[in-house]
Amino acid sequence: VTVSQQCRLNDRSIDAFNATEQSTTVRASAIEDSHFFPQIKNLQRTPVTDTMRASIVIAAVAALVPQLARAGTSDHTYKKDEHIELWVNKVGPYANPQEAYEYYTLPYCAPETKHHPDTSGGSGRWNEWKSLTMGEHLGGHSLRHSGHDILFLSTSEKPETCTTKPLTSEQADHFAQAIQHRWFYQMYLDDLPVWGMVGEMLPKADKFSLKEKDDLERLDHMSELDDSEVGDLHPFVYTARNLIISYNKNQVVKVDLTSDPKSLTQVQAGVKLDFALHVQFEQTTEEFHSRFDRYLDHEFFKHPIHWFSVFNSFMMVLFLMGLVALILLRTLKKDYARYGFIHDLEDGEFDDDEKEAMMQDKVEDAGWKQVHGDVFRAPSLLPLFAALVGTGSQLVILTFGVILFAVLGPVHGEVHEERGEMMQAILICYAFSTIVSGFMSGRYFKEYYPTVARSGKNSGQGNLWQATMGLTVVLLPLVTCAIFIVLNTVSLMYGTINSIPFTVILKLFFLYLFVSVPLCVVGTLLGRHSSAGSATSFPCRVNAIPRPIPQDVPWYGKPSGLIPLSGLLSFGSIFIELYYVLTSLWNYKFYHVYGFLFGVYAILTIVVGMTSIIVVYFCLNAENYLWQWTAFGSGASTSAYVFLYGVYYYIFKTQMHGTLQFCFYFGYMALISINMALLCGTLGHFAASRFVRAIFQNVKVD
Repeated sequence: VTVSQQCRLNDRSIDAFNATEQSTTVRASAIEDSHFFPQIKNLQRTPVTDTMRASIVIAAVAALVPQLARAGTSDHTYKKDEHIELWVNKVGPYANPQEAYEYYTLPYCAPETKHHPDTSGGSGRWNEWKSLTMGEHLGGHSLRHSGHDILFLSTSEKPETCTTKPLTSEQADHFAQAIQHRWFYQMYLDDLPVWGMVGEMLPKADKFSLKEKDDLERLDHMSELDDSEVGDLHPFVYTARNLIISYNKNQVVKVDLTSDPKSLTQVQAGVKLDFALHVQFEQTTEEFHSRFDRYLDHEFFKHPIHWFSVFNSFMMVLFLMGLVALILLRTLKKDYARYGFIHDLEDGEFDDDEKEAMMQDKVEDAGWKQVHGDVFRAPSLLPLFAALVGTGSQLVILTFGVILFAVLGPVHGEVHEERGEMMQAILICYAFSTIVSGFMSGRYFKEYYPTVARSGKNSGQGNLWQATMGLTVVLLPLVTCAIFIVLNTVSLMYGTINSIPFTVILKLFFLYLFVSVPLCVVGTLLGRHSSAGSATSFPCRVNAIPRPIPQDVPWYGKPSGLIPLSGLLSFGSIFIELYYVLTSLWNYKFYHVYGFLFGVYAILTIVVGMTSIIVVYFCLNAENYLWQWTAFGSGASTSAYVFLYGVYYYIFKTQMHGTLQFCFYFGYMALISINMALLCGTLGHFAASRFVRAIFQNVKVD
């Protein structure tokens, strides 16, 4: 659709928000298709042998699939003169994505129709609310009918209008503050989003003119204005909007919203604002299945730098794997030869003279083999560690499943095309995957508990495994709940739409209580009684008395020196993709390159595993047999760098400000980092566990 130059005026004011981050973030491009923000973007199981466990997992997956396949089930077809609903969603400052308010927070009006929000249904005020899913509520949506009568293929020459009451001084100030801080609004028509600016700060002398080139250049570099910067500028609100609906046969495939600069009206107390919406239908050959492509910033996400970063990470993985294989295989070969030689000496295969001569050249009897009697000792705080490993195992499988679900979007419907679809998928997958966390924590506890009893620290197996089960059930939900309580309180204080309704809280509680908790308990019982986890599976017997750990070791033999380096290396494999993810979350872009994400997730898994193996090997060589927490910390340390990068991104890549946005940003970053710590820590521990078992399985031990 060819757009008038007046539309480009609004475009430039929108682009001003991204002027300070052109080097890293693609600016909101010119609205050549008469759309205000075309660049704004929203946003398994382990092998089992037990028939009962397999049937439970299969049943869970079977129950999950219909819910996840909801996207794309509607074809959105209309008959002529059939009503098309236009929903108003939110309004708020462009710089603060989480500072979103209900549309009628600003003193807008609605046309006097049967869909008027004050009178619809005859049951009182504000009734025309759209029913939302849990994912939509958690995503900060609040859809309310606009009150406009839009009939399919029915174009009226007379726009629908409404007039506000004379603005009070408070209402005028509210409009003025919104315009000064660059507020925009969002609407939905046939599940397609459209955006528009509330107004502009302009000179009062005369109307804004396209011939005023200096003003245009000034607006291009204007973000939010402080009171001291306003000067002779005054708030003007857009009162006329044009809604262009493009259709193909009986389906809506494109929606464009423009505001007429000629309708700019100065906001003053006592002024009545006349709002108008003109609807126009245009035929197009664009297919329905590709109607969301215009919202996807392919140039940004599929930039050569993105491809190069993934390739660079892949090459780093190959180099790291080769380096680990070279170092460990050669070193272990020498270790095996040395320990085998020592074993032969002790068996008397040489005479006394030969033995004495060879013992002179013998390396000190030290190294990883010397801790064979302690290396499989249970980690301290076994119930807590088992719960961490179990929860991390669930997150590993959950992340893999959700990314795979998104990658298969063309099969069941793209997740970014449905409001809250990804959040809904995560919630349901999490609820049904708690059986994994229960099973893995119960299995881990059973495996290591006999070593606790053997060391004389037995406080009762029943109490310990119940503590393990309880911690697994509440660990992650409790932390998540604490963070959301703080965010919900802040949101309620500011009156934003991001506060979670009580009904949604009840649904989440019941989902947790009647699905997650029982499955976690069942999983714990299955893990506790599984034949796979047993202390008898350890290659070496655990001594009753633990040996002392040497303290005088170099820095590369101490966990405190190795763990930060391990986390830095793991973070280096994902930080480019992390930039794209954060940009999608906070800079109005739809993340849709899940193939990239899947590849980076695989790379992260390998890098975390390799670095954890190296860290554990150095610690064992220093005769530090407390490798479980070290391996977990090696992977979990990645999350610290993720959070630090989030701080950098907040300061240098965004224009966010204010207490509310600060709380939401760092609350979400804390939640992301905690989940990342559990996920990467578990990956690191499993890789190190396999390594430790492998090397001690091949040594000669008396």
